[in-house]
Amino acid sequence: MSEREPYLTIIRGDATPEETAALVAAIAARAAAGRPRPAPAAAAGRWRDPARGMRRPLTHGPGAWRTAFLGR
Repeated sequence: MSEREPYLTIIRGDATPEETAALVAAIAARAAAGRPRPAPAAAAGRWRDPARGMRRPLTHGPGAWRTAFLGR
């Protein structure tokens, strides 16, 4: 069985496991910030949705049942 070489070595001082984890997280975040991110896809506007023209939004409150069926 061969031992792997450690990924990170602390040369000076006595770092706790929490401090080492914080250092690795900071280095990983810095490395990720350098990579280009894909551009977000442009969302189509609601005006292109064919379901929008099927009916008007339902109203709420007194008499809502009447306006839902009579279209007033």
